[in-house]
Amino acid sequence: MFDEGDLAAARPEGMEPEEWRLRVQLAACYRVFHARGWSEEIFNHITLSVPSHAGHYLINPFGLHYGEVTANNLLKIDLQGNPVGAADYPVNRAGFVIHSAIHAAREDAHCIMHTHHTAGVAVSCKEEGLKFNNFYAAFLSGNVSYHAFEGITVHPGEQDRLVQSLGASNCLILRNHGLLVTGRSLPEAFYFNYVLQRACEVQVMADSMAGANTPIPAQALEVSSRDVGLTDPDNDLYAKLFWAAVRRAGLGLHDLVEPRMGIF
Repeated sequence: MFDEGDLAAARPEGMEPEEWRLRVQLAACYRVFHARGWSEEIFNHITLSVPSHAGHYLINPFGLHYGEVTANNLLKIDLQGNPVGAADYPVNRAGFVIHSAIHAAREDAHCIMHTHHTAGVAVSCKEEGLKFNNFYAAFLSGNVSYHAFEGITVHPGEQDRLVQSLGASNCLILRNHGLLVTGRSLPEAFYFNYVLQRACEVQVMADSMAGANTPIPAQALEVSSRDVGLTDPDNDLYAKLFWAAVRRAGLGLHDLVEPRMGIF
């Protein structure tokens, strides 16, 4: 995490400290996705709600790639897709339709991530979907749902069906399309995205090899999905994983905020 004094010094005048903290965290996440090749040109979204303003969430400016996202240029929009405050960029309609529906329906979905990474799209095209026969998939047992492809997601009529498909799960495989995850926080969503992506990558590789895959017993799946948090004695696994990813990407606060007079 970044030094609180540096965060405060870089915060734009008039912006609430909590929103600024979330903006920096979200910008860091976009940069991590960029560094890992999890982005798709100017498409896809990671959104984060602003708890102090009900119904408002942060989204990337449409037209910028993930490596250009900063804490300052993130857009704040309402559940109707309207900008809240100044907006120098437009909002991608597909991002609004998918993300606003879930933010509105799930109080626990403070962060939503949607990706088109090759392995995730490949698994989404398979009739069986995700197979719970590898180490990473085991952590997601009972926590993956599916949504049928209806064409590019730009029509509000699909929103209710998206929400129904997701149900109470954290992970949604959009058939023939890609992956979507939710979390009570950005680090939690990052965890689910990482694990789901790795499960898909391993499945694609394992299924390309000769011979049958070894199944995982139901009891082992239950233990894995239930007890993964026990790996961290501090009960802070999600935050540790996310901030380690930020450090691995070599990101400092100066990479994520636009310069101010006398700052950076």
